[in-house]
Amino acid sequence: MMLQLLLALIGTAHTYDNITPVPTSVEAGVGCYRHHAGAQILRLHDADLPSEGYILEVGRKGVTVTSSDAAGTFYGLVTLAQMAGCDYSALEAEKWKVDCCRIEDAPRYEYRGLMTDVSRHFRSKEFLLRHLDAMATVKLNRLHIHLTDAAGWRMEVESYPELTKTGAWRTSASYEDWWITGDRKYVSEGTPGAYGGYYTKEDLREIVAYAAERHITVVPEIEMPGHSEEVCAALPWTCCTGRPYTCPDLCPGKESTFEFLEKVLAEVMDIFPSEYIHIGGDEAPKVHWRTCPDCQKRMEEEGISTVEGLQSYLITRIEKFIEANGRHIIGWDEILEGGLAPNATVMSWRGVDGGRAAIEAGHAAIMTPGEWCYIDARQDAPFKEPLAYGNYMPVSKVYSYDPSEGMDENGKGRVMGVQANLWAEYVMTDEMAEYMYWPRGFALAEVAWSQPSRKDYDDFHRRALGLSGRFRDKGYNVFDLANEYGNRRESLVPQEHMAVGCPVTYNNGSCISPSYPSAGEGSLNDGLCGGWHYKDGRWPGFLTDLDITLDLGTVRDISSVGCTFMQATLHGVRYPSSVEVYYSPDGEEFTLAGVQEREGPEPVSGLDFEVFGTRCEGRARFIRYVARNPGGFLFPDEIIVR
Repeated sequence: MMLQLLLALIGTAHTYDNITPVPTSVEAGVGCYRHHAGAQILRLHDADLPSEGYILEVGRKGVTVTSSDAAGTFYGLVTLAQMAGCDYSALEAEKWKVDCCRIEDAPRYEYRGLMTDVSRHFRSKEFLLRHLDAMATVKLNRLHIHLTDAAGWRMEVESYPELTKTGAWRTSASYEDWWITGDRKYVSEGTPGAYGGYYTKEDLREIVAYAAERHITVVPEIEMPGHSEEVCAALPWTCCTGRPYTCPDLCPGKESTFEFLEKVLAEVMDIFPSEYIHIGGDEAPKVHWRTCPDCQKRMEEEGISTVEGLQSYLITRIEKFIEANGRHIIGWDEILEGGLAPNATVMSWRGVDGGRAAIEAGHAAIMTPGEWCYIDARQDAPFKEPLAYGNYMPVSKVYSYDPSEGMDENGKGRVMGVQANLWAEYVMTDEMAEYMYWPRGFALAEVAWSQPSRKDYDDFHRRALGLSGRFRDKGYNVFDLANEYGNRRESLVPQEHMAVGCPVTYNNGSCISPSYPSAGEGSLNDGLCGGWHYKDGRWPGFLTDLDITLDLGTVRDISSVGCTFMQATLHGVRYPSSVEVYYSPDGEEFTLAGVQEREGPEPVSGLDFEVFGTRCEGRARFIRYVARNPGGFLFPDEIIVR
């Protein structure tokens, strides 16, 4: 990276070094091409080139873009625009200069997406149009719009106007105040203080047309059967109880529910030409289905033995309706439960296993695992970032993802692509949404387009800095990658202390949570501290008290014992209520060195770190450390003995 920066400073860097995502191949030419306003860029057709691929040839006398389809031509012009430092729509109308070269390029994946959650916080139409411009700049080609969820219904539906008259408006702008600590009530449109909004059909058609001009497909999502509180409030007869505010799921036992879904989806398909319609399918609790007479009757009639099977019945039936209209469904990986609908595509979010299971069953998958692709998390140190749902997802983490890693050729062939998701619990404004998307969206674009052999993070970082500047010049609110703080400092270098590598006894058994095993039973004194995220492999999780004894091997002078704990109460991660430290020369008689109680009120959300320990003046071979669990997860870091 330093060499590239030095070359740039002395004037030997080339315009083709600035392309994001990085192309498949670049062959340097001699000299440069100077474009004058009005000159033509030659566009040629070659049916043998891959879909969306192109060849860009820049000579001293002109520029030629060769492709097999309109999308390929468009992406060739987008690449040229990045080289020229201007907008792709103004290439032939402006003056610019680029270095001569020959670029051959094609995408790795056909599906290269970003998801925007307009339910929890409504995004303006103007934001979506600007967002489409940004996506096109880095060759992203799918905008997945999460149109419905408990927080609000965002699409006008002529068959059921109540969905937007009531289901689109709530009592508080703050999702946390409304959903976590509030009354979760909806209000009628026009009520003083009502918060929300929705898109008219004209709005959505304008968005779809604008996207199509940029070779972007808008994929609509209508959530079912769960996350449907707003539907059940506006149309209570769609839920099992028939009463608003009593049920989060649609009722698959009632024929009227399917009539409702089919009418809604018919209107969706009339607006969105997307081959794929996303039907959600995630996180449905299904509690009322177990006792609902209609659901139980349906299960008996269809020979269904579980509520998971009943959800599969709903998904399969909806798939048949959508397939009959010439489309296909996408669902979150929960649609695997109870049996997958025949032609469904799975969007794998709970890790990579759902996508791989779908592939093994002969289905296509879109990879969007939370560990790499949930950009609702902070992208830098929590003390400098705004409140976010997730702990830590830096640009480098997104960039490191390989959607096809570990798969055989058949599996790789069934990976349609990759998507980053921005859930909006704490993303209240359009400006904040842009801040969360960029430059992580640049990283996702390179993951989706470029071959793994062409990726290099240092080079990407250089290009992302330049692209971020161009985005800012256009008025986008972009994260300041140049001044990134990075991961927790303690995690960057091994820690040296008296207990590193010594034997550890878990006094209440092996109680590390299987969900968060970290590095196993030795992870509390392996010399490695955790970063900003409890999923980074260095934070062991405990659902019980933490009670361990460390054997230092010999009697030694001890001055202090301490351990850092993480607190993220939104995720059930809490500080211990108290910590007790004991020491002993022989492992038989222990002396209490001190007790530390948790002080201050417990916040509702946020991410914090605090050391729990005590001074320990004495001589000891054995150290006993006890952290009391107040309920939830304890995530301790390294237990440091000095």
